[in-house]
Formats: sequence, C-alpha cells, structure tokens
Amino acid sequence: MELLDFTEIGIIDVIDVLLVAFLMYYVYRLVKGTVAINIFVGIAILYAIWKITEALEMQLFSKILGGFLGVGIIALIVVFQQEVRKFLLMVGSTNFSARKRFLKKLNLLNETETLTNINAIVTACVRMGKSHTGALIVVKRNNNLEFVKSSGDRMQAEVNQPIIESIFYKNSPLHDGALLIEDNQITATRVILPVSNDKTIPQRFGLRHRAAVGITEKTDAVCLVVSEENGQISYIKEGDFVLFRDTDELKKQLEKDLAY
Repeated sequence: MELLDFTEIGIIDVIDVLLVAFLMYYVYRLVKGTVAINIFVGIAILYAIWKITEALEMQLFSKILGGFLGVGIIALIVVFQQEVRKFLLMVGSTNFSARKRFLKKLNLLNETETLTNINAIVTACVRMGKSHTGALIVVKRNNNLEFVKSSGDRMQAEVNQPIIESIFYKNSPLHDGALLIEDNQITATRVILPVSNDKTIPQRFGLRHRAAVGITEKTDAVCLVVSEENGQISYIKEGDFVLFRDTDELKKQLEKDLAY
C-alpha cells in the first residue's frame, strides 16, 4: 500500500483540497434542514467506507461499493433535483450585481445599498397582517422573471405602502395572484407563480406559501407572504422559510439579501 508523502504536497494540492471543501460546504448548506440531509450523510459515509476498503485492498467489497456509487449518480440527481437546481442557479448566474454581492461577502466591496423601498414593503405587510389581508409579494434579485411576469397584468409604479395595500385590498380586482417588484418598481400584479410540490411544507400553509416556495426554488427571488388566516408574515428565500424575531430583523434580512 502506497503511503502519502506529505513533503510532496504543492500549491495545486492545497487549492484542490480547498475547492472540494468549498463545494462540500455549499452542498451541505443546500440540504441543511431538509430530508435530503440524511441521504447526504449516508452517501458521505458510504464514500468514506469505499475509500477505506480501497486503501486496505479489499477488492471485492470496494468494487461492489464503487459500482453502487457509480450507478447511483442518476438516482442522486433525481433525489436531489431541487438542490441541484439551486446550486446551478447560484453557479450559473452571470448578473453583474450577483458578482458584486459575492465580492461584498468576501469583504472586497463595502456597498450595502438597495434601491428597493424595504420599509414601505414591510410596513404594508404589517398593516395587511393586522387586517388579515392575504398578500404575496415577489422581489426580484438577479434572475430574470419575465416567464412569470407575462402571466400577470403589467404595471409601472414606484413602490410605496398605500399602493401595495390597495392592490391586495379584498375588493380590488388585482388582489388575486402575486405582486412583482423589480428594483423599486411594481412591474406586474395578478402574477401566476409555479406551485411547489415539496411534501415537507406544513399543511397549515396554503397555496400562497407554496407558490412563494415554488418561485424561490426556481429563481433567486425572495418572497413575502401575509397569511389571510392568522395575519402572520412569512419570508421565503431559496425555497426555505427564513425565521425572524420582529420586523426590524426582517428589514435587516431584506437589506442584506437585496443589497448590491
């Protein structure tokens, strides 16, 4: 059995290890808190056992495990289809503001601005929650939302609290469907969103929440949902519910996610 000579480790080897660690970290973040995390851990354990059996020259066992892991890649793509979609959206984004956000995370840029009137959006959601007025607001980040915008009624109005509340007023002809915000403009109302089929979403959440999960699974947009039943505000990003203690924390989270 050939032993690893640590004296021969070069800069390429270090970069190789760092890239693998970076990839594993992002894969873990994608599946954390979902049912897929258990599958991910199981695969990691099987892979570790496979490498150990190879190192110990247990040829029969290592071939069986290697064959299983090799053929199982197609099944893994099916099992992790939501996570794979999120990962490819993250990697494939060519939007300039997305690159700026990435650099900001590395502290290479200090910009924390956002064009969107976050205070008006959150205040409108709070007021609608008190009156149990249902609402679904989609805020664009980097990915193009033309494929859902075309399903609704075009609008071009600056974001402000009274307009948002009037759109979702129960007797308004525009209250059905989602409201789409791009930068600081309301660009469409009555938008039809793809509904998520995720079985882990609690039964207490209705079609608005499932639609919010659906659009955030397929794009990097974020959603605010006001429940008509209990007036609760939900914030959804990357197909997951983001918890917050109060409206101040919600505003800070939005500022962070929408900053460019």
